[in-house]
Amino acid sequence: MEEMEKKKLMKSNNKMLAGVCAGIAEYFNCDATLVRVIYAVLSVFSAGFPGLILYIILAIIMPNKPVEE
Repeated sequence: MEEMEKKKLMKSNNKMLAGVCAGIAEYFNCDATLVRVIYAVLSVFSAGFPGLILYIILAIIMPNKPVEE
């Protein structure tokens, strides 16, 4: 029986700012641009401030993905 690979939520090396949105997209196996657009829309409709605080918190607590050579 194959051992299931554990998924870990990590910042991506595909960065625009800190790699948070791309890391979330990699975790859920979807397009990073789609996650970025959804994040931007939700941030605008929540007056921007909560979305900014959430992004900063995630950028601090999410570990960096190891660089693959």
